[in-house]
Amino acid sequence: MNTAVVSGERDVVEDLSSGFENVPVLIEKSSAVLTSPEFQYSPDNVEGPGCIIDPSEVTLPGCSCPSHSCCPETCSCLQTHGQVYGGDGKLLDLRQTDSGYCSPVFECNALCTCSDSCSNRVVQRGLRHRLQVYSTENRGWGVRTLESIPHGTFVCEYAGEVISFEEARRRQLTQRSEENNYIIAVREHAGADSVTETFVDPAVVGNVGRFLNHSCLPNLFMLPVRVHSVVPRLALFAGRDIDAQDELTFDYSGGYSNKTPVELPSKLSNRADALQRKVCHCGANNCTQFLPLDLSILS
Repeated sequence: MNTAVVSGERDVVEDLSSGFENVPVLIEKSSAVLTSPEFQYSPDNVEGPGCIIDPSEVTLPGCSCPSHSCCPETCSCLQTHGQVYGGDGKLLDLRQTDSGYCSPVFECNALCTCSDSCSNRVVQRGLRHRLQVYSTENRGWGVRTLESIPHGTFVCEYAGEVISFEEARRRQLTQRSEENNYIIAVREHAGADSVTETFVDPAVVGNVGRFLNHSCLPNLFMLPVRVHSVVPRLALFAGRDIDAQDELTFDYSGGYSNKTPVELPSKLSNRADALQRKVCHCGANNCTQFLPLDLSILS
């Protein structure tokens, strides 16, 4: 597990990831007036309290493709799960960005015999675009891109501790009103009575994704992507062409459209009376005025 400790001092940190990402994650020097939160940087999910499956454990079967890059005609991974990326690494089907639901993605993994440059290996390659953590006008820390990002391109993961529902609920109920809630809940429906839940919290251990702000009109959307493990990686893709210097945001309720975020059947939302709703400052025309109580997506 690659991790680096980030101090809470006011000194300017040039690379937030301390070299554990392919591309440095910069912090704007003028943002030193904000105290960087003390957390452990990890580009990957890590096992947290209540997690019954180690996210780093290889639990998925691999293909036996001898070629440089897999093709649907012969690759067992693509035949089983479908082809989701083009040769340029961008998503082929972008229609799901207009829905509150999405389909899971399976990439080739450590047991596959194809090369590391296979077109079905995207999220596992990590960051490819230069990102910068900076001080926003009224929303604390935020993340912007220092280069243009085409529609459908992988941007970053929302990585952190994978925890149980009980631990997620405990952390939320003990959270103070002035503290940020980083926990995201992913619910995947495989049938009428089959629901798989994954809870990720980057508050203590996480990556650049923990600094992404909410927007009711975001430019990123989230997909659960499985690589080596049945535990999904929470990958964020560009929902449209994004210009350099644009702030990167996603909808904490899991949607990506101009519509009001869908109402989520979240058991964690039972804490609504216990926590004060936080005002949304995204400034979008369709702003719902309050941040969602839970960071959740449905698939």
